[in-house]
Amino acid sequence: MSRRIRTVCVATGSRAEYGQLADLMRVIGADAELDLQVLVTGSHLSERFGMTVDAILADGFAIDARVPMPLEGDDPTDIARSMAAGLIGMTEALERLRPDLLVVLGDRYEMLAAGQAALLTRTPMAHIHGGEASEGAMDESIRHALSKMSHLHFTAAEPYRRRVIQMGEPPHRVFTVGAMALDALEALPRLTRAEVTQRLGIPVTTPYFLVTYHPATLDQGDPAEAIAALAAALDRHPDHKVIITGVNADPGHDAVSSAIEAWRSRQPDRVRTFASLGQVLYFSAMRHCIAVVGNSSSGIVEAPAVGVPTVNLGIRQQGRIRSPSVIDCAETESAVGKALALALDVNFRSEASRAPYPFGRPGAARRIVEVLKATEVEGLLTKKFHDLPGMNS
Repeated sequence: MSRRIRTVCVATGSRAEYGQLADLMRVIGADAELDLQVLVTGSHLSERFGMTVDAILADGFAIDARVPMPLEGDDPTDIARSMAAGLIGMTEALERLRPDLLVVLGDRYEMLAAGQAALLTRTPMAHIHGGEASEGAMDESIRHALSKMSHLHFTAAEPYRRRVIQMGEPPHRVFTVGAMALDALEALPRLTRAEVTQRLGIPVTTPYFLVTYHPATLDQGDPAEAIAALAAALDRHPDHKVIITGVNADPGHDAVSSAIEAWRSRQPDRVRTFASLGQVLYFSAMRHCIAVVGNSSSGIVEAPAVGVPTVNLGIRQQGRIRSPSVIDCAETESAVGKALALALDVNFRSEASRAPYPFGRPGAARRIVEVLKATEVEGLLTKKFHDLPGMNS
């Protein structure tokens, strides 16, 4: 008798990724036909990055495995050591937990270690947000590697589904479900402007920019120069506060963090930094900000969903599908300044608030769960390379 997927282990290694996975975890946990396991690793377990495992526990999830990954440094050797520790720990965790399926999201090196562990333990894997592009970061290669390691695929848009199939994945195992972030945006409480500004420590009537800047790991430029250009452009708007969220644990983290801290120390009353705002405060702050600024995927995926303009710097998100509300610019003071001026333009802001959204509609978590419940465990590890028509002619 065939056996369908029963036990689903969800792996998470960073606050941004957990923000997209949380609703899926809730839906899995509430389904009588499925058992949820939670594997926590990466920056979740680091004091330096806000110890965001506490947010997972506060959301009511039991953690079945904690896999520490050393994050003391950020050069290539440090990251390799971190991945090696993650590979060992996640392999041991999967050997102990023995889930029917491992779920990973995105493109970070922590999840590459999880994918390798799944491969070694013969654990079938589902990959969320495959087929996308971020040509300015090593995430691009990691994302596609995870797709090739995986056995089920859940993409955010139809062009991404086609790209996964183009990589040779069987079409019947690739599903367009929409962006995971939409579920969180719909489900989470929405704080009022007064509640948001009180928690951010700024006056309720003061406009503010919401800034997130991560290392562009394939960019050879000096991140300190990029932060200096960003700071100079934003300093042209002295009546606006600047709220900066924490830098992720990518190579180059220290240089970016140091440059941001130097900026904050010059203007402590205007520039405020937070290791992590948490889901509710971050998304609420996004709804009330003047613009999302930086190079995070949240400016590409979440900000357009709430109708807020995005000023996207540099090459980190190059290649992604975009809403017309996203303004791309080079990492120079002049280019960022012009982009900010457009984001502040009344007509552009009106257009951004109703711009078409390319990543579907809420409900991705439930669509994923329906596929999981309909999928048989037997034979899932086996897949054939799918050749596109005409490839063998």
